[in-house]
Amino acid sequence: MTQLSIPQAGLVDIKKTAEFIKAGKTMVISGDESLLKDLPKGNWIGGTIPYFMVESGGIISREQVFVHFLPSQICRTTIANYSTTRLPQVLIDAPEHGFSIIILPAGSNIHADYAYNAPDYEDMFLKPIIGWVSGVHLDELEQSQAKVFNGQTNTVFVQEAVVLHAELPESLTATIGIVNLFKQGQGDTFLFPETGFNVENCFINGKETNFADYLLNNKIDTTLPLVADYNGAMINVSFQSVNEDQHRVGFYAPIFTDIEYKLAASVPDYVHSFQAALPNNLNNVVFSCNCILNFLYSNLEGKRVGTFFGPMTFGEVAYQLLNQTLVYLTLDEY
Repeated sequence: MTQLSIPQAGLVDIKKTAEFIKAGKTMVISGDESLLKDLPKGNWIGGTIPYFMVESGGIISREQVFVHFLPSQICRTTIANYSTTRLPQVLIDAPEHGFSIIILPAGSNIHADYAYNAPDYEDMFLKPIIGWVSGVHLDELEQSQAKVFNGQTNTVFVQEAVVLHAELPESLTATIGIVNLFKQGQGDTFLFPETGFNVENCFINGKETNFADYLLNNKIDTTLPLVADYNGAMINVSFQSVNEDQHRVGFYAPIFTDIEYKLAASVPDYVHSFQAALPNNLNNVVFSCNCILNFLYSNLEGKRVGTFFGPMTFGEVAYQLLNQTLVYLTLDEY
């Protein structure tokens, strides 16, 4: 097996990005809305976020955009936007041999729909799909909306997903990787009576209790996610808020009924642990993204995490919606 040469990804100024688009490059672009909205039509998709991991480390930028260039060996690409009605056919539309990159706007109905239903979509886990949840600067959560862009039509959406489908030659194979630092701790077990992004009561070791009260009374560290064990696969659900007055807890991904959750075991050294968990010597990474919570909780501004560069996001997609992970797509040439 030989390793494919992948075009470099990184921060690019808006003028140069426009030149790449006009030159016909196929790209996935993340950046501030004020920059994305001025880009010309072309073969690109994009989403709003000002947080990135670059060669020099974590950075906040509203002057440049982050560009993933897709390799020229791709046979064909198509770009489409999906409403909640059309979203279940997203992988039916995908090529038989290739991959798809999806961007979902945070807090939208399409974000929730994918979170709830993606594992049941036709061809899910048979065709690679990776991507991220677009967001906004954290200081503007109440004022701004996450957006996604279909560069082919130069349209922007707050309630639809945008997807780039890429067809590969038979000599190339796409593989999705996930880096998750968390595993279930040894503490209490939680069962929730309702599926959703917000909860009030839950069953803790079989006893019904208000979950917000439990977290506050026990001074639980909510930088650690809840973790469910799906037949050996650890799936995180990260805390967004604990409202003491409303006795309500919000999450970045939905909690599901009939699934047992535990608080994650603590990670003593976030950055060192990430470095240790990353695969080594990969030069065939086509796309990667990392969670904004990893950026915040491990103080990644100015700190580099391996060679996995891209947006720091409000959620990651590696088939299904994930939280507090790093996800990446590689192409191998045989």
